[in-house]
Amino acid sequence: MSGEPENIVLHYLRRIDGRLDVLTAEVKDIKQRLQSLEDQFVIMRTDVAGIYANIVRVDHRLDRMETRMERIENRLGLIEA
Repeated sequence: MSGEPENIVLHYLRRIDGRLDVLTAEVKDIKQRLQSLEDQFVIMRTDVAGIYANIVRVDHRLDRMETRMERIENRLGLIEA
C-alpha cells in the first residue's frame, strides 16, 4: 500500500512540473513580446519628436515668409497704414 501513494504523488508532481514548464515558456514569450512593444514605442517616440521638430521648423519658416510678405506689401503700397 505504501507504493500507491508515492506513485500518485509522483504523478501529480510530474503534472505540476509539466505545467510549470508550459507557464515558463509562456512567460518568456510574453516578456519577449513586451520588449518588442517597448522597442517599438521608443521608435515611435523618436519619430514623433522628429515630426514635431519639422512642424516647428515649418512654422518658423511660415512666420518669416509672412513677415517678408508684409514688408513687400508695405513697400508696394498694397496695404493702407
